[in-house]
Amino acid sequence: MNTIKLLDCTLRDGGYINDWKFGLPTIRSIIRELVESQVDYVEIGFLRNCEYDPDRALYNNCSQMLPVFPAKRGRTMFTAMALHNKYDIDKLEDYDGKTIDAIRVTFHDYDIDEGLAFIMKAKEKGYKVFCNPINIMGYSDEMILKLLEKVNRIQPYAFSIVDTFGSMMKSDLLRIYSLIEHNLDRSIVIGLHLHENLALSYSLAQEFIAMKASERKSVIDASMLGMGRTPGNLCMELIMDYMNKTQGTTYDVNPVLDGIDDHIIQLKQIEPWGYSTPYALSAKYNLHRNYAEYLIGKGRLRAKQINQILAGIEEQKKTAYDEAYIEELYCKFQNHKVDDSQLIARLQEQLRGKKVLILAPGASILKQKDEIEAFIRKETPVVIAANFAPADYHADYIFCSNAMRYDALKEKRQNSAVLVTSNLMDVCEEPDVLNYSELSFDEKGVCDNCVIMIMKLLMRLKAGKVYVAGFDGYQKDGGNYVTSYMASQHTKGMEENIRNRTYVENIRKQIEIVFLTDSLYNSKSGDCYIG
Repeated sequence: MNTIKLLDCTLRDGGYINDWKFGLPTIRSIIRELVESQVDYVEIGFLRNCEYDPDRALYNNCSQMLPVFPAKRGRTMFTAMALHNKYDIDKLEDYDGKTIDAIRVTFHDYDIDEGLAFIMKAKEKGYKVFCNPINIMGYSDEMILKLLEKVNRIQPYAFSIVDTFGSMMKSDLLRIYSLIEHNLDRSIVIGLHLHENLALSYSLAQEFIAMKASERKSVIDASMLGMGRTPGNLCMELIMDYMNKTQGTTYDVNPVLDGIDDHIIQLKQIEPWGYSTPYALSAKYNLHRNYAEYLIGKGRLRAKQINQILAGIEEQKKTAYDEAYIEELYCKFQNHKVDDSQLIARLQEQLRGKKVLILAPGASILKQKDEIEAFIRKETPVVIAANFAPADYHADYIFCSNAMRYDALKEKRQNSAVLVTSNLMDVCEEPDVLNYSELSFDEKGVCDNCVIMIMKLLMRLKAGKVYVAGFDGYQKDGGNYVTSYMASQHTKGMEENIRNRTYVENIRKQIEIVFLTDSLYNSKSGDCYIG
């Protein structure tokens, strides 16, 4: 008899990609395909204190789950996950065999007792309960042993090895599994939940199967196409096939492949999960993934710079995400102070009595090229390009505040002078360096959008009328840049548009700004995109 089972978590862990808005027909179809594949467990979503929506894989109680179950369940059992501090257990009905069979409960190392008390209440209601401690890689051996003592006393159905931050390697798995195998009650199932930060989930799953004691029952988590909060999970279709080849199981992979084609591939367009360097770096330091996401979201850092910032996170800050803390680290990293007074004086002299055109890399500089060229011929402005070397225009200056953009323009600068901000001093040797903090910080916080920073520079230079082209704003349907390589790795939209527009309106109170091309930031030409 095979003692290893598979649990699919597509609808729960995958829900981080689409805010669990799969749609009821898709939820039912995915469950039906998984049942047809004979997967052992299907996790249908979260139990959570929320407003119920039948199209989302979030539920307040079991009665709300009834519409998703197929008429024939086969051998498959069903489960849902609950974070003990985000779900009121009193909402949960007693087990009746009509909906889920098990509940998976998560908790942190700082609220273990609260999590275990929640598990006891779920057990009392008749459910099988999985004990899923978050970030077991953050536990010392002593902490694991103390936790196992408590777990043995309450006797959950399963205890899971959860590699929350995807930092586990073979040696870690061997050490942690050995501790658990020798100290967890023999009747308790051992679970395994892996993430793809280091591209090791498939190989670690195979190692787990090889090292597992023959008589110990276990459950391995996976999802269709590895769907899950970036960088994703172990792929269900791969581990099914491996189990069939090596463990004598008879999973039918075809329904899972159909589900991937029918539903999952299109969801990958929302946020493409899979291995990426910043998430590997967060795993390297066993950090909460949100630190990497925050830095990726800046869209201005190279991987080595993200590495440098993540390496500086203090031990006590690693597990619980602190946005104010990472914002402070980011600002300190960016803010290399320089004395730019002589450069400012020189630029003031060069711009004296001249009109200035800020040329941003929005698609409108191609669409409205005739109008821009006519303006340049008539007014002969000083042209300052924002973080790019324009192919169709001559720029007197290229202003650069972004390490990734600087690398891209090095070979394209031609005879343009380059102004860089001081946060780039470690990646360039340009002679003309402006103080980053002077242009990105103010009483409202940090705004390091390149065009806004140029506008602030022109305020320092006491410029007269400033013209702007190509500062289009982030459109929902994409196509925001003159070339595809400039598209940010972070999806921007409403929040970025509102922030930039607010800055433009405030700057307009101090200097005159005229938009030559269509822009969502021009309060005189239409409303800002919301959505």
